Amino acid sequence: MTDRELDRAIEAVVLVAVEPVPPGLLAELLEEPVDRVEAACDRLVGWYGDQERGVTLVRIAGGLRFQTDSDQAPYVERFANRDVSHRLSTAALETLSIVAYRQPVSRAQIAALRGVNVDGVVRLLEQRGYIEAVGRAEGPGQPVLYGTTSLFLERLGLDRIDQLPPVEDFLPGPEVVGEMEDRIRQGGPAAVGRRGPGERHVADPDDAAVDDPNDDPNDDADPDDADHGPDVADADAGDPGAVDAGPEGSTDGA
Repeated sequence: MTDRELDRAIEAVVLVAVEPVPPGLLAELLEEPVDRVEAACDRLVGWYGDQERGVTLVRIAGGLRFQTDSDQAPYVERFANRDVSHRLSTAALETLSIVAYRQPVSRAQIAALRGVNVDGVVRLLEQRGYIEAVGRAEGPGQPVLYGTTSLFLERLGLDRIDQLPPVEDFLPGPEVVGEMEDRIRQGGPAAVGRRGPGERHVADPDDAAVDDPNDDPNDDADPDDADHGPDVADADAGDPGAVDAGPEGSTDGA
């Protein structure tokens, strides 16, 4: 088989494949050495990248896949979202982020980081194929440990999990932390007990000693918790019309 014939065969197989095709599988199908197939894949990826077409060939989740060019994402998204436009809830995205950066991780560890019950959200993400059980932790109960799947990599347009951006990029800068420390230091315990828009209420221990009849019993309720519990996640999971929204610039709904 000549190089041209090999390239055409790879293009044909990848075009009809539903999922990214690993070079090892291509080598098996085409009865060619893996090294030669790997070289052909690199050659094709480079060629499609230089052509500046609407469709390109990329390495995704350890395999090869055709997808639309990221520059055409606005038009593709407009076409794909003509009828419905649903996405994962904030609670699901937060949980998925924890799994991606801390994997393998148990439900208890996720719940400790988020501060809410995550059973429903974990079940939702597992049903959608973004996370899966990858083992069990040592110790009492041997809880299930979760990690991300190849579908997660595919939706984010990544080839390997270590291509995720560093988590430090999402942390507040030193100036923000400094402002928070100054606020607490200047206001003392009273400043900690007060809250601004979107902040969680931190109760002053002295408040428990006095029962103010004018206090609203629902004042300390966090409206965001309604979106973080398992009930909301279960409702999302039951929505047959839900469509996941992936990162910007992806080409097949990712």
